[in-house]
Amino acid sequence: MTPHFPYREPAAPRDLVGIGIGPFNLSLAALAHPLAELDTAFYDRSPAFRWHPGLLIDDSTIQVPFLADLVTLADPASPWTFLNYLKTRERLFPFYFAERFHIRRTEYDAYCRWVADSLPALHFGHHVDAVRWNPERDVFEVDHTRLGPDGQPEAHGRTHTRNVVLGIGTEPHIPDPLRPLADTPGVPVVHAADYLHHRDTLLAAGHITVIGTGQSGAEIFLDLLRHRPAGRERVHWLGRTGAFAPMEYSKLGLEHFTPDYTRYFHGLDESVRDRLVPAQWQLHKGIDTDTLAAIHDELYRRTLHGGWPDAVLTPGVHVRTAGRFAATRIELHLEHVQQHTRTRLTTDAVVLATGYRQRPLDGLLAGLDPYLCRDSSGRPRVDAHFRLALDPRITASGCQVYVQNAEIHTHGVGTPDLGLAAWRSATILNTLTGKEPYPLPARTAFTTFGLQPHHHPHIPPTRQPAPTLIPLVDQR
Repeated sequence: MTPHFPYREPAAPRDLVGIGIGPFNLSLAALAHPLAELDTAFYDRSPAFRWHPGLLIDDSTIQVPFLADLVTLADPASPWTFLNYLKTRERLFPFYFAERFHIRRTEYDAYCRWVADSLPALHFGHHVDAVRWNPERDVFEVDHTRLGPDGQPEAHGRTHTRNVVLGIGTEPHIPDPLRPLADTPGVPVVHAADYLHHRDTLLAAGHITVIGTGQSGAEIFLDLLRHRPAGRERVHWLGRTGAFAPMEYSKLGLEHFTPDYTRYFHGLDESVRDRLVPAQWQLHKGIDTDTLAAIHDELYRRTLHGGWPDAVLTPGVHVRTAGRFAATRIELHLEHVQQHTRTRLTTDAVVLATGYRQRPLDGLLAGLDPYLCRDSSGRPRVDAHFRLALDPRITASGCQVYVQNAEIHTHGVGTPDLGLAAWRSATILNTLTGKEPYPLPARTAFTTFGLQPHHHPHIPPTRQPAPTLIPLVDQR
């Protein structure tokens, strides 16, 4: 079918167009839905909502409490809360008795799909091609292509909007030494994002290597271990970090994922922010302690009848090079980070639990490049309200480009955290409308981050004591 243009041209510009429909823009769409004055549309190339389908391993849980759903921390009375989802499914009492604070990933995915199916502003099967500024109309132009069921283009369209929010998310990161193998058809080198799609093939391999010592690597290692026969596990788990380290999950440590810390981080100098983010890896790249305990329990169980499981766990190792060996096998050249010793590992399959990287914005925003303000490293500047710093020729018209999960360099480790989704969405909507449809708390942490020069640290006023009641004396 030959694409034609256009298939839709709204008479008036929309108030907001979202690009990408992951959990963050889905949160924004849900909170924007009851605001009748806003005309919104959200586009995503996927045919339906999908949340890491290759990692929906049985019994794996999300690492934030269920209250960190799409809306609750901004509007607990919203119809799109997780608890209301349970109510509509007549599962509220079973959930109550289950006493689960951290829900399974499969359940979080089902909840998000329930919300997505209920919001008319969402347009799946639409690929956004470009964003441009139209100075004659003082609006953004968003060009998009409607895709057919087979993913092929069917029609082109253009939407005008006063505001854009980018929520295109992240993409799997494949280390350079392993990229040629991962790109070769038929070679069993897969990223964790596709793990479940290839699990049967991986389990049939004689020897499996998992690379990456974060949560995904731990869950995949545990899943493979549970599906391999005792004594013939033949699984090797390795990664660059110096230990299979637990995630920082103390109550005060979690205050790094509050609006208070986000505001503090944003106010730091660029060079300080750049040093902080990699140093805080254990706040968001460590392994859940329950997962570590489950791995140890599974390994220990396999020693009950004597002998040790055929499983190797080696932290502090990175892959220097990789290649094919004897036509069907894979050879990894390894170096120990601390010992500086080198060795070779021959394996039959590799799972890359090597994390994700932010999808580059430059291609999508090429039409706005002349208007973008960048920092000393060439990254877009993002203000405290999640707006890209743009040329005054655009911002003077009241138009803005917002970002979601693309601002870790300006807002810190809480950027990809689901627990801040509703707060960030509410901040964007409050800023965009110039009102306060979602009142937000002034303080969210017991920790006071930083000092104000020449001022005492801010301490909220103590609760006022109740007035003393003086008994009345009858003086008759």
